[in-house]
Amino acid sequence: MPPRLPPKAARNPLSNDRPNPTMISFIRRFITNPIGAAVALGFVALMGLIFVLSDKASFSGSGGGAAQGDVAVTVGKTKITVAELQAAARRDVDQYRQQNPQLDMAGYVAGGGFEATLNRLIDSAAFRAYAAQQGMVVSKKSVDGIIASQPSLAGIDGKFDPKKYEAALQQIGSTDAQVREDLTDQIITRHLIIPTVGAAQVPAQLALPYASLLLEQRRGVIGFIPTQAIPGGAAPTDAELSTYYTRNVARYRVPERRILRYALINPTTVAAQITPTEAEIAAAYQAQSTKYAPADLRTIVQVVVADQAAANALAAKVRGGTPIEAAARAAGLEPITATDVQKDAYVKQSSVELATAAFTGKVGDVVGPLRGPLGFVVLKIQSQRTQAAKTLAEATPELKTALTKQKTGTVLGQMRARFDDALAKDHFDGLVAKNKLAALRTPALLADGTDPDAPAAKPDPALVQIVAAGFAAQAGDEAQTIPLGTDGSFALAQLDKIIPAAPRPLAQIRDQVARDFTTDRAQRAARQFAATVVASANKGTPLAQAMSATGLKLPALRPIAGPRAQLLANPRAVPPPLALLFAMAQNTTKLLEAPDKAGFYIIHLDSIVPGDARGKPQVIAGTRGDISKVIGREYAAQFGKAVQNAIGVQRNAAAIAKLKADLLGGASATDQP
Repeated sequence: MPPRLPPKAARNPLSNDRPNPTMISFIRRFITNPIGAAVALGFVALMGLIFVLSDKASFSGSGGGAAQGDVAVTVGKTKITVAELQAAARRDVDQYRQQNPQLDMAGYVAGGGFEATLNRLIDSAAFRAYAAQQGMVVSKKSVDGIIASQPSLAGIDGKFDPKKYEAALQQIGSTDAQVREDLTDQIITRHLIIPTVGAAQVPAQLALPYASLLLEQRRGVIGFIPTQAIPGGAAPTDAELSTYYTRNVARYRVPERRILRYALINPTTVAAQITPTEAEIAAAYQAQSTKYAPADLRTIVQVVVADQAAANALAAKVRGGTPIEAAARAAGLEPITATDVQKDAYVKQSSVELATAAFTGKVGDVVGPLRGPLGFVVLKIQSQRTQAAKTLAEATPELKTALTKQKTGTVLGQMRARFDDALAKDHFDGLVAKNKLAALRTPALLADGTDPDAPAAKPDPALVQIVAAGFAAQAGDEAQTIPLGTDGSFALAQLDKIIPAAPRPLAQIRDQVARDFTTDRAQRAARQFAATVVASANKGTPLAQAMSATGLKLPALRPIAGPRAQLLANPRAVPPPLALLFAMAQNTTKLLEAPDKAGFYIIHLDSIVPGDARGKPQVIAGTRGDISKVIGREYAAQFGKAVQNAIGVQRNAAAIAKLKADLLGGASATDQP
């Protein structure tokens, strides 16, 4: 059982009969913000030693403008410094890059990751202090077990190697005591949180108000003020463009790109070595003489029966005219068909006795039951044909194709092995010259293989593995061989240049910046019109009249309506105006920005029809199931807040904001993979 709640625990948000907005918003956040939610709940899982070590190693990173000695948060008597918060954020970004190599610090912060990292550190410190108050102790033996179980610390005998552990500690500049302290914190946190997170019980009475919410209906009208409806205005001046570009420079930032040098080694490269000679074809023909000799080919259907009595009954039924397939399936058995099989091949599938019987009889004969390897066999000879002999000349095309494929794999495999050996003492240019290869060079590509300078061009499928290897390499790495296909093809590739993420110069994209400036200017004007309409409508002016007063040529108003169930079932598929409709008070008007700077929606809510799930057990049951998936995390979140209230948390808002701004705006090449 988890420990009792600490003093000052928050009131249970589910204790009254009305839907609690805190829980609904929690569910909504959990669904719609995967990065933030996953990181925020990261403390739930017990992380391995390597995760602890990587966290320690991250503390060596340099910071932004925030002073590294500043205290970001004080949790009880524990102080979390700016440096510690920054290191944790960098570590979390590194973890997410394993799934998304293009993620950088700016994208992570913009996606809510920074706040999630901060909250996780606060939770960890608060739980540590709370556990101490409750007298929770972690034994040395438990920590020893975690350290000793790390695969990377095992010796050649598979057991824990103290020397490897000492080397790892030296590499990260940490001590055994520090690592043990971190692991102890994680064990304590796990024991505090896991029982709560696992809760899934949801009483029907608790689910009723949420089920009723699903049945709620809302109706209103929606208007739209397009950005295009605003006059274009004068062309921007150079000074305006320069100022606009400086303020929006992140918009024109190109992620890290890499240029790779490579040479392809494929069947064309070794064509002279893989063309079979006449002697090789003749030898292959001789080795497969049975295949090309005249042959008696038969199609045989057989059924294996467990006991002889059932096999006798099956054979009698087939001899009486029932197709063997139908007789087998009627007995719950599955027939097996061997098509155009030779006797030698059939011997390998059955036995000498069965093969002799099958190839002695004639078409239509039913053989058996005969004892086989797995039971009693009944078989029927369905068809017979004689395969004519093939001369060497007739078999040559087939043999040539097979030999070419075989030699291709062998020659390319040997060649790649020689390249791998040669790379220990040679370099890319040397191997290319010695093997008379064509050295190629990619443009500056992103990690997905696209070229930002040629946005209309699709990534070259032939470069997928080469680009992936290039982004996994480090500057100064030697060339490497990269397998490209099942035929043995490979590439010799080397990272040539890393182009750090940076904004494009204004001179290169002046026309694009001018278009963006004009669009943004029109959008600001559209917002002013929309705000005026909203203010007028909220004072009682009919929405149609307020829209007409703008003097713009606007689309007609349209009705908008829907049930809340549509919103909660799949929030990502619900149009934003409909989602906003369920966040408004009745008889109010709000504006909503349209995607891609297209303009502004103006939504007016006319009526709310409450739902009532009483007497609808299926709706209640479905709601209970949905809530049960997340209620444990809601309880854990509430428990965490109660722990923080009991321990005491003080945030240095200025230091936190400064660090966030540094991470968001100062992401550079050092933030790239």
